[in-house]
Amino acid sequence: MRFRFKNQMIRETPPEPTREELLAVISAQAAQIAALLAENAALRARITELERRLGLNSSNSSKPPSSDGLKKPVRVRSLRERSKKPSGGQKGHKGETLRQSSEPDKIEDHHPPSCGGCGTPLDPQTSVGHKARQVFDLPEPQPLVVTEHRAHECQCPNCGATTRAEFPEGVNAPVQYGARIAAFVVYLLHFQMLPEDRLALLMADLFGVKLCAATIANMSRSCANRVEGFVEALRNLVAAAPIKHMDETGFRIGGKTQWLHVASTKLIVFYRVCAKRGALLSELVKVVGVVVHDHWKPYYTMTGVQHALCNAHHLRELKALVEIEKEDWARRMQILLRRAAHAANLARERGVPLKPRLIGLLERRYDAIVRQGLVFHESQPPLGSASAKKRRGRKSRRTGHNLLLRFAGRREDVLRFLHDPAVPFSNNEAERDVRMMKLRQKISGGFRSPEGAADFATIRSFLATARKQGWNIIEALTSHPEYLARSLRLG
Repeated sequence: MRFRFKNQMIRETPPEPTREELLAVISAQAAQIAALLAENAALRARITELERRLGLNSSNSSKPPSSDGLKKPVRVRSLRERSKKPSGGQKGHKGETLRQSSEPDKIEDHHPPSCGGCGTPLDPQTSVGHKARQVFDLPEPQPLVVTEHRAHECQCPNCGATTRAEFPEGVNAPVQYGARIAAFVVYLLHFQMLPEDRLALLMADLFGVKLCAATIANMSRSCANRVEGFVEALRNLVAAAPIKHMDETGFRIGGKTQWLHVASTKLIVFYRVCAKRGALLSELVKVVGVVVHDHWKPYYTMTGVQHALCNAHHLRELKALVEIEKEDWARRMQILLRRAAHAANLARERGVPLKPRLIGLLERRYDAIVRQGLVFHESQPPLGSASAKKRRGRKSRRTGHNLLLRFAGRREDVLRFLHDPAVPFSNNEAERDVRMMKLRQKISGGFRSPEGAADFATIRSFLATARKQGWNIIEALTSHPEYLARSLRLG
């Protein structure tokens, strides 16, 4: 309703809201505030998680050093404890020094042209002694040695029949490259990881041997067929070894991600390419002893074995919790594991087991740290918002909480190195064996076919084992596999 008073318009005052209307407005605002608070908490949790991921690098997680990018960490602190030993070679260490040979291949004599005192000319007959210096160098590349095999036909003087001799094993074509060239090519291709084009260029520049990609592939295929039985024997030896290490990594084959598995000991290495990540576990039969691994759960499906977890992985995870989340229990566990490793290494060097009293002390401290960490994480608010839609599956936990549950549930596997001197502190044996596989993929990319990848795994098993056995690589590649199998050292 409007009223006019002295040419001014006056509006009627609206009625005051009722109590029910005010309560409805307050309720709606409260719901909106709760939703905003929940969204804010979720965003803050996401920011924290993203900041945590940015803080991860090769020194505090399982990320490879190549993922650090151009901005490398200023100084990656080693996970090892500082020792009181001086740097460099220790007393009793047998060094490798270039020493003079007692029978040089070539001698060059150098005589002074004249006397340094009066200038009288001097000749070799005036020599009264000498000092020797030796230079070790490669010989000049020689032309290839061509060996012609002649299989003669002989006529029997009695019956007149003609019999021709058999060519030696491996001499199959009118013209072909020999076993040593093939061994050299296989070594450079599968052990030094040279791409095929660069390998062909190297052989042409250094030896004048012109190879094409098909020839290199045929040499690789022939070598894989020849050592296949030897490598299958390696698989059975690894399965029967008292201590074995296992790991796996992604491998690009035919444009798809497949898996390269490794099972190794200190003297034997076995590789196998599988389309599925856990396929190798079904191929290893009659596995006994202790399996050292990185807590990948399918390893626990293996029956009849004991497990030992890689504590190098644990130290990296603990380092991230110390540096990023600032969790005190992680710092204490980090110190405890390092001291336990140091004590185990000292006992191993002395050839004696750890004293049960020391083991008991370390286990009690371990349990106390785990309890402290669980109390801390159970007091933290749950991840995600309370109003968020419930998801199926396992409830989300913080990274440190999951690690604590592993420490609590797998205590025996984490500390197995304390009770058995043969069990190592980490899974570095398999980590080293699998690291070069990533280098192969980085240099040459993936494989076009599963057959090429399988050949690589077979030949690499042979070469890596030969390296650990201390064999000459070229001689091993040209020797008969059955002879090498009889000379295998198992530990």
